[in-house]
Amino acid sequence: MTSTASNQPAAIGIDIGGTKIAVAAVDRSGRIAARAVIATDAELGFGRALVRMVEAADRVLAEAGWRRDDVCGVGVGCTGPVSAERGVINNPYTLPTWIDCDIVHRLAAIFDRPVYLENDADAAAMGEWFAGAARGFRKVVMLTLGTGVGGGVVTDGRIYRGTRGEHPELGHIPIDASGPACYCGATGCLEAIASGTAIAQAGRSAGFADSREVFHRAADGDPAARAIVERAQNALAMASWTILHTFMPELIVLGGGVIDEHYDVLSGAVAAQLPRATMVPRGGTALVKARLGNDAGLVGAASLALAMGNG
Repeated sequence: MTSTASNQPAAIGIDIGGTKIAVAAVDRSGRIAARAVIATDAELGFGRALVRMVEAADRVLAEAGWRRDDVCGVGVGCTGPVSAERGVINNPYTLPTWIDCDIVHRLAAIFDRPVYLENDADAAAMGEWFAGAARGFRKVVMLTLGTGVGGGVVTDGRIYRGTRGEHPELGHIPIDASGPACYCGATGCLEAIASGTAIAQAGRSAGFADSREVFHRAADGDPAARAIVERAQNALAMASWTILHTFMPELIVLGGGVIDEHYDVLSGAVAAQLPRATMVPRGGTALVKARLGNDAGLVGAASLALAMGNG
């Protein structure tokens, strides 16, 4: 190698989802120089997926005009559960057969570079902090509304961790004790009310095809659709109120597929709620839309290596 890993201009970011894996070569500014998307095919085994990730990484490096020696490290964001401390993916729920898969040490042996693993929601929060809407802020909470509801907390460029290195499950903030049952065992969680899945389920019960029709019909004034959307708005506002008083962030970032399409509809209730807080500094917390879209997790994964290299 011609120089130390910390002096290299690039990192590899890998974003592992239930159906797709995105791999990118990312420069020090957070710009994606080249990317590839492959099917996860989790049921075919972790070993096969690992080989294909490495092949995809070499392809994007070549496309960007870089070599493995130009990489300061590899960052991986993965749908959880994952153990960032152990470097292990343990998620047979949405990644069938992936039980105690040691991705960190295996990739480190292949690339001879540091490898970092995070939950995908934490990686997305890091992406927005590193190169997105949260750049320049020290205390950031991000909520992602998509199929489920995830969240990440970034403090001074580091991901907040709880007991045993776990990340906060912001999607399971309780909102309505009489609300719908959640798979976590509680009732009325934010995820059970405001996720795309929850909105779609409530919509089907009212005769709508999916969540998109719910939002469309609500905009047209349909009472049943408006009730579903208003419930989601109120749940997000109450969750943000809890987050505000728990973490006292400078910034709350809203992202994910549902937010990408309906930010103006869902953010209004949050923006109205936050200024009512009397136990926190007035005007001390801003609300913004995520800037990186689907790239947040990919850039965030790479930033795990880039931030360490820059430090």
